[in-house]
Amino acid sequence: MYSDGMSTPERLVESTRELLWERGYVGTSPKAILERAGAGQGSMYHHFKGKPDLALTAIKRTAEELRATAERVLGGPGTPYERIEAYLLRERDVLRGCPIGRLTMDPDVIASDALRAPVDETIAWIRRRIAEIVEEGQRQGQFAPDLDGEEIGAAVLATVQGGYVLARASGSPAAFDTGVRGLLSLLARRTAVQER
Repeated sequence: MYSDGMSTPERLVESTRELLWERGYVGTSPKAILERAGAGQGSMYHHFKGKPDLALTAIKRTAEELRATAERVLGGPGTPYERIEAYLLRERDVLRGCPIGRLTMDPDVIASDALRAPVDETIAWIRRRIAEIVEEGQRQGQFAPDLDGEEIGAAVLATVQGGYVLARASGSPAAFDTGVRGLLSLLARRTAVQER
């Protein structure tokens, strides 16, 4: 499953990331982590202080990876509208859900300031980044001046996270795609007003 050159701590972190995405914090036992990592008993406690420390490392890595993936699209080429569109349309494993959004439904993560912090920071970062792009579009005359960037950022996040939930509930990515198309249609109307 993992490359031969991957160290035990790396295998533990990667296993924890996968299990958190699949099962959440509560459903991720130290035994399951060790089995998935192919690590010996006690190795988790040799490299980490325990499950919370390992989970925090895994959540931080997932959050960093998610932000980097988003920035490649949001900071890429194209007009502000095209970059938001690219973010919404980028390839995702819709039926698997969001590895960060998944953690917001986990009571143990929400109850822990340390475990919740990278989740909150990532969500806030995406919202702010989209707000900046909307403001950039307003300066360029692409978006209507009365659009609120923070509200658009929140709407984009709500569409993506809600789309995951609807897709998983229906067993089809169609619900996600419909929500994305609806938001893009509304946003495109606000750009068309400016272009008349």
